[in-house]
Amino acid sequence: MHVRKEFFRYVIPAMLAFALSGIYAIADGFFVGNALGDGALAAVNMAFPLTALLQAIGTGIGMGGAIEYAINAGNRNESRGRQYMGMAIVLLSGFSILFTILFLFVGLNILGLFGASGEILDYSSEYLRFVSYGAAFQIAGTGLVPFIRNMGGAVMAMAAMVTGFVTNIVLDYLFVWVFPWGMMGAAIATAIGQAMTFLVCLVFFIFKKSAPSFRFDGDGKSLAVRILSVGLSPFGLTYSPNITLILLNKSAVIFGGNIAVTCYAPISYISSVVMLLMQGVSDGSQPLISLAYGEGKHRITKAVRNLAYRFAFGVAATCSVILFLLRGSAAYLFGASEQIAALVAQILPIFIIGFIFVSVSRVTTAYFYATGRNLWAYILIYGEPLTLCISLLILPNAMGNVNGTWISVPLSQIVAMLLSLLLIQRNRAREKQQQLMKQNQAANGDRASDISDEEKDG
Repeated sequence: MHVRKEFFRYVIPAMLAFALSGIYAIADGFFVGNALGDGALAAVNMAFPLTALLQAIGTGIGMGGAIEYAINAGNRNESRGRQYMGMAIVLLSGFSILFTILFLFVGLNILGLFGASGEILDYSSEYLRFVSYGAAFQIAGTGLVPFIRNMGGAVMAMAAMVTGFVTNIVLDYLFVWVFPWGMMGAAIATAIGQAMTFLVCLVFFIFKKSAPSFRFDGDGKSLAVRILSVGLSPFGLTYSPNITLILLNKSAVIFGGNIAVTCYAPISYISSVVMLLMQGVSDGSQPLISLAYGEGKHRITKAVRNLAYRFAFGVAATCSVILFLLRGSAAYLFGASEQIAALVAQILPIFIIGFIFVSVSRVTTAYFYATGRNLWAYILIYGEPLTLCISLLILPNAMGNVNGTWISVPLSQIVAMLLSLLLIQRNRAREKQQQLMKQNQAANGDRASDISDEEKDG
């Protein structure tokens, strides 16, 4: 396998697909911010962690099933791979029903816990209610894309996301600017856009004739548990920026009021696209890593991982430079007022610092869950928001202002990077130890064979 050529064939479409999934929220923020003002802009940002949860659930289940599908394909066990695909579809369907009901009945209460109040709560609850009607399409669409990518359809996976994104943009313009439907219009546009992504995925599987198997031979429970345990890592990797969003919104409300929440909205939109680009690098390399790992080609596994490190670092550095140069005008894209734009220009460099650190931790995490080291992936994924939570309990109080809230973000990302380097070093030492054990066993086997030959000669 030509590693570099295959790497970019998978990674570039994955980057574009993930970036477009993040632009859904940015598109909604752009249209409602320019149409309804700062309050609507903050409301989309406040509701986004809940809408992103639907995509993260789909990604987690889809990646969990797709990773097992790829590993079994590498082991030449196609029937087992098709069973994993079938169970993933069952799980996607079940979670779609569950979260549609959950958001419709308790969504307003959750938004209140996030710190939404007054106009922001009114706008965000309206947005969430209509997004909930299309929850099934969000979960199913994002859940099927990883299977398409693992079946060699990286370009088709990107096409599915592009179709949904273009649909969302056109309908946002129509429903928010042409027809004054406000938050409802933006939410409906998002739901229809995700439905289009789902339909493109469905067309792929019909023409590919890669039918899932729903006959689990009594192993349904073990298949589901395996998918969910593997999927917990990509779910966390997808959703961790939104945990950051929830924690920072709450802290911003406490230490800076609604103006701080509104200020953070464009920063979170911008940061989410950069994070998703780097997730595209890590998840785009996953099929190659999992396939090579399943085939026992560990040299190729490491080569893909190291290439992902270098490329993710380059993406992070490029984005950092561009955003630093454009920091003064970035917020105007979302219809922000001059006051908000000036504050964003001051704060954005704090967030830019963390991009380089994230490029390392994201690739390391994807490498671990792509090769079955789920525990180490869990530590990295959930350790970062835990560190952030601790920092938010200490720094804003210690500094006496909202700057402590902003500084907590790159601090938690530095800790995650250091932890990832520590785990990679530990993994390297463990592999060397296993290699020595195999060499000793082989040497002992040869020695035993020589003794046996001597006995025969005797």
